[in-house]
Amino acid sequence: MSATMRDVARVAGVSVKTVSNVVNDFPYVSEATRRRVRAAIDQLGYQMNFSARNLSLGRTGMVTLAVPELSLPYFAELSDEIIDAAAARGYTVLIEQTGGLRQREMEVLFSARRRMTDGLIFSPLALRGGDASALEVDFPIVLLGERALHSQVPHVAMANVDGARAVTEHLLAQGRRRIAVVGGFDESGTGAGSLRTAGVRAALAEAGLALDDALVGHAATWTRGTGADAMRSLLERGRPFDAVVGLNDVLALGAMRVLYERGVGVPDDVAVVGFDDIEEARFSRPSLTTVDPGRTQIARTAVELLLERLDGGTSRAVEVVADHRLVPRESTGA
Repeated sequence: MSATMRDVARVAGVSVKTVSNVVNDFPYVSEATRRRVRAAIDQLGYQMNFSARNLSLGRTGMVTLAVPELSLPYFAELSDEIIDAAAARGYTVLIEQTGGLRQREMEVLFSARRRMTDGLIFSPLALRGGDASALEVDFPIVLLGERALHSQVPHVAMANVDGARAVTEHLLAQGRRRIAVVGGFDESGTGAGSLRTAGVRAALAEAGLALDDALVGHAATWTRGTGADAMRSLLERGRPFDAVVGLNDVLALGAMRVLYERGVGVPDDVAVVGFDDIEEARFSRPSLTTVDPGRTQIARTAVELLLERLDGGTSRAVEVVADHRLVPRESTGA
């Protein structure tokens, strides 16, 4: 016979409710009790019946994840992490792609497909502060990305400014002084491009330098192709530079390809860095120095916050900024 939650409670010497709290990773359980329950689970080989739990609670056992584009490696890898984190809690993830378009982002909030799931993890690009009322919905929602949008909606973000600042300081520590930027930033100043560019400017300012506007290669979208185009434009201007900050990894990889085609050595002539630490960055040649923005932490925190609210947890505003880490590789001589 399969072990039950009641069996686990008996062996651990706790209530069934306490076992449920430990299995669902609720925070208000002492570490000693948590260890005792987990030991009983291991001893009995207990496995929670998530389907029965969801049925008893009137849930679907599914959550929606809405991201701009799965073709972008960062969002593909983030989605993979969220799927794993949700599966560990017995949930399946339904993925929606918005293309970063406002109409499709609004549809995610109100579509019939969303009502087939228990909650929404949402990474909007087009919504702005004026759309805050659209987030006042009757289901749990957690926001990802740069824009908090609503003071009562949990928000998990990355350290865009500090991450870009760290990777620029890494270049400066190597003696690079003519630093170019490949990417783009929005007029509102709140998008990833604007925040990361602000981090570059801050690091340069501390070193007594300024970002030369002629060394900014604009890219309206962030892909390998636009990174390559932006680098061609920079080279055609004839303004010398000895380092490049790609505002994400695929921009940096596209720029690095053009440098290779033009016979510019990386990192000997020009050092190149990116942001996001996608898997491809480890396998490019040279491998790409970048910033790990805490993708695993972002995914797990988003799932935890969503399920906490689904389970009737606090409605207070929560904003979490994930830890970031500089990852030096061959493209800067590491």
